[in-house]
Amino acid sequence: MGTFLLLIGLNLLNYIDRYILPGAQPLIQREFHSTDEQMGALTTAMFFVYMLAAPATGWLGDRMSRKPLIIAGAVLWSLATLATIWVHSYWMFYLRQAFVGIGEATFVVYAPAVLSDFYAENERNRILSIFYVAIPVGAALGYVAGGAMGSAWGWRAPFLICAIPGLVIAALYMAFGREPVRGSSDHLHATPNRSTVFGLFKNPAFLTGTMGLAMLTFAMGGISAWMPTFLHRNAGLSVANASLTVGGVTVIDGIAGTLIGGWLAQRWLRTNHRALYLLSFWSVVLTLPCGAMVFFGPKAFAIPALFAAEFFLFLNTGPLNTAIVNSVSAPVRATAISINLLCIHFFGDTFSPQIIGAISDRTNLAIGLGATLVFLVVSAVILIAGARFAPPLEETSAV
Repeated sequence: MGTFLLLIGLNLLNYIDRYILPGAQPLIQREFHSTDEQMGALTTAMFFVYMLAAPATGWLGDRMSRKPLIIAGAVLWSLATLATIWVHSYWMFYLRQAFVGIGEATFVVYAPAVLSDFYAENERNRILSIFYVAIPVGAALGYVAGGAMGSAWGWRAPFLICAIPGLVIAALYMAFGREPVRGSSDHLHATPNRSTVFGLFKNPAFLTGTMGLAMLTFAMGGISAWMPTFLHRNAGLSVANASLTVGGVTVIDGIAGTLIGGWLAQRWLRTNHRALYLLSFWSVVLTLPCGAMVFFGPKAFAIPALFAAEFFLFLNTGPLNTAIVNSVSAPVRATAISINLLCIHFFGDTFSPQIIGAISDRTNLAIGLGATLVFLVVSAVILIAGARFAPPLEETSAV
């Protein structure tokens, strides 16, 4: 339990830091006199380095003890975050983002692999759904910190709330973190497609889960990067109020959606081993009309529609990540997670904020964000196709 809580703590700080940028984005943009495309490029810089580092970290994670690797990544990320206080130009901030990406590419790869070795396949959806609650909570706190603290004390101030706690958790993990035996909880047969690196590229359950999540991540990355700015420009909210609104919606929807989605999938698994893919499909489909209402509907409906859209979007968080973890075996699980991260960020949120910013510079931000709806449709098609390849799981535990 101690290892689980420490990994949740690192994941929480990771997402707080990641979402401070969109929360404080108008303030940073004002100081650096940057275009929308340049602001989107800051997120691109972090994810570009992140996705390039991921395959190497995955390869190491399947061959070395993961505990020291997690500690090293947490320390690097914390120090890069602390360095924000010395950033005084756009390109220095761009470089800072790149170093943050290297640190994130370690514990984000290793944490799900470590947790998978503590729990059997039919328990992982439950535990990963709890683990990934850190995403919406961290995002919400990041939005609020970026907007409120940034407006009060300058945009550099909120980044400091993650750096020192990150170093503290790294020290605690060194002292108390436990590493399970690799593959000790696996029960599914380790076929070549599930247990070799080359087999991953012939594993339809892994490929459809990965590409479905990649298309979804394009939409989520773009929306998360630009939604506070969209509400500031299109709904007339102040920078602080826009970030507070998005943060409040995200934390409520994120906790409720992630836990309810995990619970529904766990019950559905009792009768249908395809449940993880099917619930993810319906999550995306139900998001579509709500997202269209946010971007193109009346201003008065923007916030209620955002509330509904985010709830449905978060339903798939635990189930879809669990589907990807369960599609492979322990010998290549860290590598598989790293390839998954490479794909979801290359085809997803590495470039989406910058693409949306470029569209916004030439049209408007509503049209830029509207492009995300196309990727949600593609995601839904891939996920419903992938359901037929879901590995059979025996649900034996009580819910």
